Amino acid sequence: MVRQTSRVLLDREMDDPVVQEIRDVIEGDGETVILDLHVWRVGPGKYACIVGLVTAHPEPPDHYKERLRVHEELVHITVEDHHCQGDHPHDEELAISR
Repeated sequence: MVRQTSRVLLDREMDDPVVQEIRDVIEGDGETVILDLHVWRVGPGKYACIVGLVTAHPEPPDHYKERLRVHEELVHITVEDHHCQGDHPHDEELAISR
């Protein structure tokens, strides 16, 4: 139990394939950049995630949640979107490291 709990507390799910799948869906439009991403296992094969993103043309958070729903393993999704006010931050310093 301690091992399982420590995985959650240490945010160790970040190497799970679902993380790349989230990035592919959100950043796949070529305009949106993930600035912050956290993924937790909440059950066997089930995950929760918090995604912070920036885009020049933001949609309501439900838009991004719906796009992520193709991944049935994501059972709880929180999206925080930010409108890009200047040059678009495709700069690697601002985007999450791959």
